[in-house]
Amino acid sequence: MFVFGELMRVVATRSPTGDLVIIATDFSARKTWKLYKQRWSIECTFSSFKKRGFDLERTGITERSRLQRLFGLVTLAWMFCLRLGVWLSQTWPIPVLKHGRRAVSLVRHGAQHLVDALRWKPEQFMAVLEVLIQAFCPPGAAESEVVTY
Repeated sequence: MFVFGELMRVVATRSPTGDLVIIATDFSARKTWKLYKQRWSIECTFSSFKKRGFDLERTGITERSRLQRLFGLVTLAWMFCLRLGVWLSQTWPIPVLKHGRRAVSLVRHGAQHLVDALRWKPEQFMAVLEVLIQAFCPPGAAESEVVTY
């Protein structure tokens, strides 16, 4: 199909949850899926930075250096919540709802536990801190694949 004089491919598939995904692109099908997977990961990250998580949009900060510092701190907090969520999901799995998706994201799972430890269970905060200082092993990776600095 041609769009504005450019050849476009339509790539379609079903996600693991059964949702139909259709993308119009000028890349090959294989490259499209690789790029879309990265893009979707970035979209989910920014979504949790905004209204679904850290509510970064409500800041009144406009000075560039302060915004950079704020983004750095929010990114660090997001990584802490993700790390904690991955660790928690290994022992306390996130419930799967009727439509087949998890009730909360790994980041939200970790954030809820972190807030709970900070507000109500200070004795658990030391265990949380121990998790956060360990090397991060993403889901599916072997412990031997973790790179430490």
